[in-house]
Amino acid sequence: MFETIIFLLIIGLIVTAILINPVLIKQRRNRIKQRTFPPIWNAILENNLPIYYSLSPAERKRLQGHIQVFLAEKQFIGCQGLQVTEEMRVIIATVACLLLLNERGSYFSKLRSILVYPSAYFVNETTAMGNYVVEERRVARLGESWTNDQLVLSWEQVKQDTYNWKDGHNVVLHEFAHQLDQEDGKAEGVPILQKNSDYQIWSQVMTEAYQQLCNDLQLGVKTVLDSYGATNPAEFFAVATETFFEKPQQLQKKHPALYEQLQSYYQLDPVQWH
Repeated sequence: MFETIIFLLIIGLIVTAILINPVLIKQRRNRIKQRTFPPIWNAILENNLPIYYSLSPAERKRLQGHIQVFLAEKQFIGCQGLQVTEEMRVIIATVACLLLLNERGSYFSKLRSILVYPSAYFVNETTAMGNYVVEERRVARLGESWTNDQLVLSWEQVKQDTYNWKDGHNVVLHEFAHQLDQEDGKAEGVPILQKNSDYQIWSQVMTEAYQQLCNDLQLGVKTVLDSYGATNPAEFFAVATETFFEKPQQLQKKHPALYEQLQSYYQLDPVQWH
């Protein structure tokens, strides 16, 4: 009997901790958001991120709060001798947090560490060739989003994408879109949506846009979406996210249904920024 009571007490404590922990996390994050945004961080954004000027005062304020929470919770690790500076951390955090302006609040829940390389880095890639033949080769990468707790970026590419905001390529937006896609443990181009009823229309619109991109590339038709999006549905979502934030007018014109889905998901209208 005594053992049963102890067991039930332990279970009760565990359940209570599970229920209370999200509340405590939210309170802590709200306190962080209320901190004064460091003037040096604001200067970094004004000098390095053109899109920052286009945000409304309310959006800037909301973004600043997200940046502070992000930097308080995520670890940055320099690779190949790179010393990660405050400027690097703030720029990466800012671009990533553009995806959170809709107050999603999860802050890329599975992500713990961001590995930053000076430039492109090389990894060993294994490819099955059929008939049990496996090919291994070294390939250059500019970024990766892992399903456990890490994300990798090339700082040289981050800088290039930041300065050339409207070219439709952004490694930070791309890899952090993968993080959103992977929050349910799978990378399939379907992030967690608000309602169960949203998944059917999401699947329909994304599938049609993905197939159109594949068909256009086969026919040699010029596309607003980068060809890398035709790799698979997961890459399509990441590429579509890059285009949504960097080429919103073109995406809205060429793929209105796709733009509408992304606008609903991110609860943003980047057309108004440009």
